[in-house]
Amino acid sequence: MITTILWLIFFNLVLLYIFLAWNFNYWKKRGVNGPKPRPFLGNFPSVFTQKRHIACDIQEIYETYKNTDNYVGIYNCRTPLLMITNADLIKQILVKDFQHFRDNEVSTMLLAPPLFQVDENSDFTFANNLTAMKGDEWVERRAEIVPGLVVSRLKSGFSVTSKICKKLINYIDQENKKLGSEVTFNINDLSLRLTCEIVSDSILGQKAETFSKKNPPQIFYNTKAYAEQSFIYIVYMVLTGLIPALKRFKKLRFVRKSIETFFVRLIHDSFKRRQQQRDQKNRSDFLNYLLQLHEKKHLKVNELTGHAISVLLDGYVTISQVLAHCLLLLARDPIRQRMLFKEIIEQLGEGNDFEKISKLEYLNACIHEAIRIFPPTTFMMRICTKPAELKTKNGEILKIATGTTIMLPIHAVLNDSGYYAQPNAFQPERLLNGVLKRYKDKGYFVAFSNGPRACLGVNFALVQLKGALVEIIRNFEVTVNARTRRDNQFNPIHLQSQLEGDIWLEFKKIK
Repeated sequence: MITTILWLIFFNLVLLYIFLAWNFNYWKKRGVNGPKPRPFLGNFPSVFTQKRHIACDIQEIYETYKNTDNYVGIYNCRTPLLMITNADLIKQILVKDFQHFRDNEVSTMLLAPPLFQVDENSDFTFANNLTAMKGDEWVERRAEIVPGLVVSRLKSGFSVTSKICKKLINYIDQENKKLGSEVTFNINDLSLRLTCEIVSDSILGQKAETFSKKNPPQIFYNTKAYAEQSFIYIVYMVLTGLIPALKRFKKLRFVRKSIETFFVRLIHDSFKRRQQQRDQKNRSDFLNYLLQLHEKKHLKVNELTGHAISVLLDGYVTISQVLAHCLLLLARDPIRQRMLFKEIIEQLGEGNDFEKISKLEYLNACIHEAIRIFPPTTFMMRICTKPAELKTKNGEILKIATGTTIMLPIHAVLNDSGYYAQPNAFQPERLLNGVLKRYKDKGYFVAFSNGPRACLGVNFALVQLKGALVEIIRNFEVTVNARTRRDNQFNPIHLQSQLEGDIWLEFKKIK
């Protein structure tokens, strides 16, 4: 009896091993090099161990093969992926060969038959995110949103950003005065409060009241809950890596229903309020643009809501994280913080002129250097939508079949010592004198992606970041509290590059 049980256990283990490893010769059969995968773990053990961020696994592979191969075959659990290890080839995929790789990997959940796909009924927020859209639907949605985020419209609404940033300065001053000394602020919390105020007002004309003691900041708490959900996507990666058919699983949800309900109601209320406010009809913000779009194209309220929610939630989280990391890096480096302060005072003084702020070169370099070290997206996945060909370093051709998933190692490229000397160091001056533009043109700075699917809200984000940093740096000397870690280790449970642990900073008033 015992022998039979042991044989059954052994037999089941063998079957499990075969299930987990049977596809591991996929790339070998196609003549593609790559690291040896492990059963169940594939090439991303950190997803399971949580000892480090998945970006570290990706960078390790990238550094191993970048000098010998343009691409390598890897595995998400047992699912084959093709990782690109050459910046020129990444640019080719994103720009020149865009029509062959036009869809993101998450859009595969929208490709299933109607009964099984993720749609507005199963996850309204996810289904209306541009990242998850595919083909012509993505083209149409992007074309409708782009005019609402042009620089001229952002310039008209910059006074809103300036007023809210001054609110932040007053808030810090008041908190410092309460204790009679510099308060230690959780900058993740403070940055999110600021971006909730700015984005809510700029996009919806809504007051988030995140610095108010009277009203409960529901926008802030729901945004914070939304930002903490990236672990769900990590779980999704594991499950679909083991069983790819789960991408077609019915009613898959990434955003909690309570969070979705809150923001959909917020947007609907904003539409109704604006339609009743005659004095706000000429305000040059995204909400009025959507209402004009509604009149021209007769879009339904749900379509307008989809437009707004896509910009709103991505803006909250991304801008907040970049601001927090930029302040951290400046606080660690008093000399460079002083250089930024000098630029602001000499070229801007106490004013908030949009054009002058836009031309602050060192400020722009500080923001982009922070993004390089802590990119909001550490990697991207693209789907081959049309048969394509990629060349090896020797000029040989690899034919890419439709449906193949391509991994683009964004963080690894941004931290490649071949492009950036001492890549772990915060050195904004490396991006001055036209270097940043050249790096973007060459594909070495790909934090915002590239080509037709490049980040839609980059100009909006930069405007808010510059406005916030100008006010903070010219009013305070920012220093790091000892509770903040000294390295740049990422939090392993987040897909974004978020510093592990909280960021604690102190603000000393400049007199």
